[in-house]
This record gives sequence, structure tokens and C-alpha cells, in this order.
Amino acid sequence: MQTLTPPSSNTDAAPLIDTQIVRRKTRAVPVGDVIIGGGAPVVVQSMINEDTLDIEGSVAAIRRLHEIGCEIVRVTVPSMAHAKALATIKEQLISTYQRVPLVADVHHNGMKIALEVAKHVDKVRINPGLYVFEKPSDSRTEYTKTEFDAIGDKIKETLEPLVVSLRDQNKAMRIGVNHGSLAERMLFTYGDTPEGMVESALEFIRICESLDFYNLVISLKASRVPVMLAAYRLMVKRMDELDMAYPLHLGVTEAGDGEYGRIKSTAGIGTLLAQGIGDTIRVSLTEAPEKEIPVCYSILQALGLRKTMVEYVACPSCGRTLFNLEEVLHKVREATNHLTGLDIAVMGCIVNGPGEMADADYGYVGKNPGYISLYRGREEIKRVPEADGVEELINLIKSDDRWVDPES
Repeated sequence: MQTLTPPSSNTDAAPLIDTQIVRRKTRAVPVGDVIIGGGAPVVVQSMINEDTLDIEGSVAAIRRLHEIGCEIVRVTVPSMAHAKALATIKEQLISTYQRVPLVADVHHNGMKIALEVAKHVDKVRINPGLYVFEKPSDSRTEYTKTEFDAIGDKIKETLEPLVVSLRDQNKAMRIGVNHGSLAERMLFTYGDTPEGMVESALEFIRICESLDFYNLVISLKASRVPVMLAAYRLMVKRMDELDMAYPLHLGVTEAGDGEYGRIKSTAGIGTLLAQGIGDTIRVSLTEAPEKEIPVCYSILQALGLRKTMVEYVACPSCGRTLFNLEEVLHKVREATNHLTGLDIAVMGCIVNGPGEMADADYGYVGKNPGYISLYRGREEIKRVPEADGVEELINLIKSDDRWVDPES
């Protein structure tokens, strides 16, 4: 009969598995007063959906996002008029609120637009598939190296003034590849594939490096999670081979709305973050941009990458539960969700409660009908009537000087 030996407690025992996510090392890229990469916390981004020509509306939208935790805000700039409007938007933000790191989205041969807007923002995002237009040809049977390289030369010629401008101002660029808008020769050469996305990004990276510009952030977004995951993983592999360490902007583009949009974004962004890949994120929902920020922070909090709110631990309820768990959890959350940095457990019974909530700062556990036990960590502090449970939990937090009053 086999004998099972418990793990040794001596110093020679194998170490416990480290549960901390080890992030990929990347260079630090400044975007205004925010740093992307370089070991900085994962940065949260979003994008306003107001027309940039609506200056008052854009200022208000940027401010709303920034006030709820969006650290970098992107604005679309489809014309020169929009680029000049962005200068006024920046001025009004500074005079009526504060500086907010701004990114300009430039598409479709936007050289003059990009040069103008680079004066007013902290980062310019370009899409390699749209930056130099390549007319598709149904009759094409091959792309010769001469043809391929000639377009590459045209891209460098067009891109160089923008790169030099950003370099000299110590500003940043996002090379934002989209699966749905690869350039014609990339599609022809590599197909509609992650390989094509990665090669498109690398082409632009090499141009920037040839001009001594390294303040780059890279994204390879797709609306299908498996494609997005494959593209980012391949990008990391290729950058490692080429001794590149550019930070990555993660996102599932066109994720949709509602529950599925959130799940889809979490599946893509969360999977890569759990592997240590990713330095800034945006959840793209077909909803008001303000709805994206809580999803971003929830992903980061769940992975232990940022702690910006209370972490609630609660059992799913069962026949042993001694109170209305859903109702009590709601009351506890309502009373404490303005706090930060705490773990609070609400457990329905004594069977699993203390064990499952061992890592929580505070616990609220049903032990006897009509009564609950309050814990500080693993220690039971007191038993109180259920009707007084939430109030007594607050008093316990206050006694530890970890309570702050909610804003009125």
C-alpha cells in the first residue's frame, strides 16, 4: 500500500508556486505625464465619440473619462480642421480642468494632418494599412521585391517628417495594426493572417528605428479573439528575436456591447495580461466610452495588476446559507464600494467561509440563524445580530483606521 507523505516544512522543501504575474520587460514610453511600459502599472485608455469639431462637447467628454480613471484619451482627427480644433480642446482642458494625455487617431494619407496634430497631442496613432493607399488589383499574380520595396520607400518618405517631429518633441507614436485593414501587399504576400499583421508593424518599426525614434507603442487588434491572441504572441516572439522591447497596447476591436462585449474583451485582454503581455489596454464597447473604464479596471484587479477598488469574495449560496446572501452582498457593496485596497468576504455559512476567505481583510460569515460573525483576516472578532451586520462591519473597518467617508 502506497504511503502518502505530507510536504516537508524544513528549509529544503520546494518553494510554493509564485502566483504573481511576471510582466514582459519593455521600454518606457512617455505619453504626457503617463508612462507606458518600463514596469509602470498597466495604463487604461478610451476614446471619445464626439466630433472633434465640437470643441465644448469634446472637452466635456475627455474630462468625464479622465475623472473616472481613464489615463489616456484618444480623439479622432480625420481632417486639418479637426487637427486645429484639437489645439483649442487642449487649451480649454488646461484652463478649465487640467492637462490630460491626448492621442490623435490619424488615417488615410494623413501626413499634413498628422504633422499639424503632433504639435498639440502627446501621441499620434497611425494605421499602417491605411497610411499609404495601395490600390487593389484583381489581375495581380505576384508582388515582385522591387514593387514591394518601392512601396516601402514611399511609406518611409511619407512617414519621415512625422517621425522626426515626434522624436524632436519627445512624443510618442502608436503603430496600430488592425486585422481588418491590412495593406494590399501585406494581404497578397501573407494573407489575412497574424503574420501579415506582425510584418506590417515591423515594417513601420524599422522605419522609425532608422530615424532614431523609439517612443513606440504597438497594437495588433482583431475582432476575433483567437486572431488577436495569435497576433500579439507572434509579435512578442518576433520582437524577442530582434531584440526589441516595445510596449504593447491590447484590445479586441469592435467587441460589441453588453455582457458578450465585456466577456469577449476580457477573454482577449485578460489572457495576454495573465501571460505577462501588455502595457496599456482599451476595452472597445459599442456603448458610452465611460462604460469601458470599469471593465478595464475589473480585468486588471482580477489579475492582481492594479488595485483600484474593493475586492469582494462571496460564495454562490447553497442550502447551508443562513441569510439572503445576494441581498447582504448588495448591502455590503453599497456601504463599502467607495473604498480602495480592501478585500471583503461575504460567506453564507461556516463550512467553507473561514477557509475560502482566508486572504480577505474582513469577513462577514453566517454561523447561527439570525447572527453573523465578523472576521479580521483569519481571526473572529465578534458575533452580532444579522440586522446590525453591515453597520458593525463598518465599525470594524473604522477601528482599524481603514475607513474613509464617501464623497457626498
